[in-house]
Amino acid sequence: MAMRAAASLAVSTLFPPPNRVLPSSSARIPSRSVAKPSVFLASPAAIREPRSRSRRSTRAYGFSGANVSVAAQETSLAVKKKAAEILNDLKGTSIFLVGMNCTMKTDLGKILADALRYCYFDSDSLVEQAAGGVSAAKSLRKEDEKGFRDSETEVLKQLSSMGRLVVCAGDGSVQTSTNLAYIRHGISIWVDVPLDYLANEMLMGEVSSPITVNAPESDSFSEQVLESLMQKYNELKEGFGTADTTVSLQKVASQLGCEDFTSVTPEVMVLEVLKGIERLTSVKKMMEAAGKPF
Repeated sequence: MAMRAAASLAVSTLFPPPNRVLPSSSARIPSRSVAKPSVFLASPAAIREPRSRSRRSTRAYGFSGANVSVAAQETSLAVKKKAAEILNDLKGTSIFLVGMNCTMKTDLGKILADALRYCYFDSDSLVEQAAGGVSAAKSLRKEDEKGFRDSETEVLKQLSSMGRLVVCAGDGSVQTSTNLAYIRHGISIWVDVPLDYLANEMLMGEVSSPITVNAPESDSFSEQVLESLMQKYNELKEGFGTADTTVSLQKVASQLGCEDFTSVTPEVMVLEVLKGIERLTSVKKMMEAAGKPF
């Protein structure tokens, strides 16, 4: 109970509820079935150091030198234009990003929030704050798993009662029916990334994970990381699959003709997310029109 109260306080302190009304669950964007992306798993030898942000941007657009800034500006403008086009149809509905934790999901969430003029939150960070910090949260998870899960649920409950949010939801958000019900107050999007991409980030320390502490630099450990990620993915994929739509890094990279996944920028992924939201709002409008009398 104490953790639930602390979680509630963590949300309310950081973000007092604005004078905006979140659409009721009956008015939310309808869910539709989507094809489940296949898992791309590279061999341990394929895991390599991620490229710098500037290198990623250059490769993502297929240009070099000064041309890349032009392409980046065009993508940024396309993101802003698409966000403006769908803003009215969203009616303040919050957006929940689910999927394995990675920098792509985080960066995507922040850029999406900025484009829509929404507020951004990371549910895991709020849980950690409620617990008293990262170390305290890890200890709580080991000593009181139920208390930790209760705090995750309380954070999602608080966030789902607000509008105009982009929420990067942690793994716990898809592990119970209660949490999934809170997420369904908004639009849920599965940000699907290949497991070798995640392994890269874990081995380079870009994403915190218990298994990377004092990690040896060897192929055997890389294999261990991949196996651990596969196990975790298999545990969570059913929950991820309940999302309203999916944006796949592997698919986007293929469409762009990129040589590797690190070449795709978060901005390009945001544009794909906005297109997915646009499709969902279009379906909703057609269903509403079909229900009206002639």
